[in-house]
Amino acid sequence: MSAAPASRPARSSIRTGLIAAVAALTAVTATACSSSSSKTGAASTGKTIQVVAAENEYADVVSQIGGQYVSVTGIMSNPNTDPHTFEANPKVAHTVSSAQLIVQNGVGYDDFMGKTEQASSNSHRQVIDVQKLLGLPDSTPNPHLWFKPTTMPAVAKAIAADLSAMDPSHKADFEANAAKFDNSLQPWNQAISQLKASAPGAAVATTEPVADYLLDALGFKNLTPWAFQADVMNGTDPSPQDVATEKALFTQHKAKVFVYNQQVTDSLTQSLMTLAKQNNIPVVGVYETMPTPGYTYQSWMNAEVSALRNAVANGKSAPTL
Repeated sequence: MSAAPASRPARSSIRTGLIAAVAALTAVTATACSSSSSKTGAASTGKTIQVVAAENEYADVVSQIGGQYVSVTGIMSNPNTDPHTFEANPKVAHTVSSAQLIVQNGVGYDDFMGKTEQASSNSHRQVIDVQKLLGLPDSTPNPHLWFKPTTMPAVAKAIAADLSAMDPSHKADFEANAAKFDNSLQPWNQAISQLKASAPGAAVATTEPVADYLLDALGFKNLTPWAFQADVMNGTDPSPQDVATEKALFTQHKAKVFVYNQQVTDSLTQSLMTLAKQNNIPVVGVYETMPTPGYTYQSWMNAEVSALRNAVANGKSAPTL
């Protein structure tokens, strides 16, 4: 799969289309809220718990923890679009208003969720904000928290706890599924440890900090200036100096691998990919939302590490998964 070239606006200006959609839907969502289930509603009615996750990677984890007792909707789930420019619509607002449990990333990545929730307030609705769960400040520079190996175990535990509170009769199932999920991450953690040991301090170049947490866990050295990564992430033009520094990573063969955001490319990132290929530097694509179909969170993370390992050890590119 490949992403069409996209130009991203700054984070402060994205998703402004939500305001009008929410305003138009306020009356509808208020009505929907009045019929929402309480924390123990699922147990008393026998119905599945309605869960909404802002990103499909979180939706996948909810599905694994909740199993047959949850109905999960992932809002951002198209790997061929730019999540940073996502705009909610009335359908999304109605979906969120009906949720009993919400999982969202935070750190400014999915601000549309908070605005939608405010328009359909519900005292019984539970919200897992991963930023708050991890105790991260608003100033956290990299919002791509799901690439950090310690994030999803914490999220899975919180999901199991909230589902158990909503449906106590299936608490044992939720806790068992959470334990199973944790165990299923062992191959990924082992792969990280093995690659870290076999390629200590491997130098890489990036377009933006999508997989920086994973690169940190691998002990890789990201040579791309942070200002360059932040500018590309926020849809602004990097300085000429930073562009020159980035290009030198390829022409001077300083970087062993080029890691780029597969979901967002523009003329600059395309030129860098060409430059990397001209200098025989393998290219690895990383994703902001979980590739679909056919992937789980675990298989996605394993595939990314496998692609990085193959690039470092064998010089093989994997621009897409």
